[in-house]
Amino acid sequence: MFELLLTMLERLGIIVTIAFILTRFQFFRDMIYGEKLNRHQQYTAILFFGFFGIIGTYSGLSLNTDTHVFNRWAIELSADEALANSRVIGVVLSGLFGGYKVGIGAGLIAGIHRFTLGGFTGIACGSATIISGILAGFFHWKNKYVKLSTAFFIGALAESIQMLIILLIARPFDKALTLVEIIGLPMIIANGLGSALFLLIIKNVMNEEEKAGASQAQLALRIADQTLVYLRKGLNTDTALAVCTILHTEIQTKAVALTNLTDILAHVGVGDDHHKPNSPIQTQITRDVIQNGKLIVANDQTIHCRVASCPLGAAVIAPLKQRGETIGTLKFYFSNNKEVSSLAIELISGLSELLSNQLEISEADKAYQLAKEAEIKALQAQISPHFLFNSLNIIVSLIRIDPDKARKLLVSLSHFLRQNLTTTTVSLTTLEQELKHTKAYLSIEETRFVDKLRVFYEIDEEALLEKIPPLTLQPIVENAIKHGIKDRDHDCIIKVSIKKQQAMTYVKVIDNGQGINEEKVKRIGKETIQSESGSGLALYNVNRRLTMMFGTNSALSIKSEFGKGSTIGFAIPRAEEVINEEYNQSVNS
Repeated sequence: MFELLLTMLERLGIIVTIAFILTRFQFFRDMIYGEKLNRHQQYTAILFFGFFGIIGTYSGLSLNTDTHVFNRWAIELSADEALANSRVIGVVLSGLFGGYKVGIGAGLIAGIHRFTLGGFTGIACGSATIISGILAGFFHWKNKYVKLSTAFFIGALAESIQMLIILLIARPFDKALTLVEIIGLPMIIANGLGSALFLLIIKNVMNEEEKAGASQAQLALRIADQTLVYLRKGLNTDTALAVCTILHTEIQTKAVALTNLTDILAHVGVGDDHHKPNSPIQTQITRDVIQNGKLIVANDQTIHCRVASCPLGAAVIAPLKQRGETIGTLKFYFSNNKEVSSLAIELISGLSELLSNQLEISEADKAYQLAKEAEIKALQAQISPHFLFNSLNIIVSLIRIDPDKARKLLVSLSHFLRQNLTTTTVSLTTLEQELKHTKAYLSIEETRFVDKLRVFYEIDEEALLEKIPPLTLQPIVENAIKHGIKDRDHDCIIKVSIKKQQAMTYVKVIDNGQGINEEKVKRIGKETIQSESGSGLALYNVNRRLTMMFGTNSALSIKSEFGKGSTIGFAIPRAEEVINEEYNQSVNS
């Protein structure tokens, strides 16, 4: 009995070989990772595992129950002979991996084959083989992710059931009993171990491939993190050189090159003196990649590239795309074809798509910035000098009675209108320029409201170099005059305050007008307000531009007490704070 067990364990080497071969087949990988096999995959699995069971039959030992002599390889059995074999392993594994349909199918193939070999246990062993497939399929349904202990238990249980069926069906009974006494325990142990060993090998191979895939994924993510900051600036010689340097360092190839449709933008590694940026692309293989938009693996004979005394023996050339169109290529050079593994090709293919996506993001960022700038221009253009005609009437009336004052007002009006026109060509202006623009407006309003309006300024001179969107301060002042003090007959006061405190500059416009009710305070700047006195569009535009430029912390702040006046202000970060914030945003994104 012990010698039989050792012999059967030795023959498990066949199981190990088959297990390794199985991991190379796609249908088996689908069985491991897929949720459900389709019909074609089921048929493939049935045939394979059925053949696996037949191999287990032929690799068994035939036993003559009269002489108790074992023969190494059995092709045909006499009436006194039976088999000690590992047929059950293939059938059990088919059920565990593929379900009861695959288990029954493989069991039928292996069982019918066993029946054709003859022997007094032919019917019993053939029937037990089919039952083993059903049993394993049941455990697949109960627990898809099989443990090693489960595989051992099911293999041993299936073989135990086969021994029981032999005792129940095989005749003469005394020969069946003798057979079970001799081969029962060795076959139960060997087939249980064989099932567990098979599963162990499968899991180890798959785990190694999963680890390799995870490592490749981590490498791709690390490369993506490093290259994003460059490719967001678009594809040019500087960004291409930075990207090639990162790829060459991370992937450790002989060389890496990046091209557009006509020129080599950068080449890092062996031959970098030969491949100057902007030199023409010479290889036909590169032109094929550009034309077809597909990754190509090339050897030394097809890439036509030997540099100095060290040939570049193989290359993988992948396309870079934007909006589905090829805009360049990514080239990886290796010493020989052996270095170009399937994992390397898969990694390069993924990197090609990743870098293409980053270039798409770059284009999207540019489009967003253009749209953002266009929106700002549109918002600025909407702000028009409502008081133009009133101002002209005042100037006309002063020409006769006070020409000097009329001339000063005309200069102020000219400065005001010029500033309005120039705002559509710039996105930022200094507080100093904005204050001049506001003073020009207020000088006209003070003349218009003679002995009614007084204006006061509290200005930190060092704060005037800070930059804000143009037409920000003047609309707030205009709102204070138009809506705040319009119902006062005298002692109207407007105060403009610009103060610098630590990292922020605070700008306020204070009036002693009628104030704003609480409901409107919550809505002003956040939406347009349709009312008899106006729409609130000017302050809405100001608030939009401030938040778009500096963020929500710079949104308009409104405080008002009905009958006592209002304060409308905003805060802008100092220039270095804005730069740091933009840097942090670029790093975080």
